[in-house]
Amino acid sequence: MMGVVGPLGKVLGPRGLMPSPRAGTVTPDVTKAIHEYKAGKVEFRTKDEGGNLHAVVGKLSFDAAKLAENVTAFINYVISLKPAAVRGQYIKGISISATMSPGVRIAQ
Repeated sequence: MMGVVGPLGKVLGPRGLMPSPRAGTVTPDVTKAIHEYKAGKVEFRTKDEGGNLHAVVGKLSFDAAKLAENVTAFINYVISLKPAAVRGQYIKGISISATMSPGVRIAQ
């Protein structure tokens, strides 16, 4: 499958739309992947050396309660992923921002 999609890498790659087997977007079971994403599967990854997580938790059109619920659920999920071997403070700071806007720090 990747051989077929490979030539599109120049167009899809810079936009962050390139499928990858590790992310689960290249799979022989397409219906399962579609159901997972429709059910709310969220991908997140670290994009820099500082270990910062970048994830979409809502849209600007969401009301404040729904956005707060999504942010809380994401933070709780990240905390649940903490390895037992990690000691000390796991999350040092949280900020939220819209696309191309300054970040607003969230109190922990």
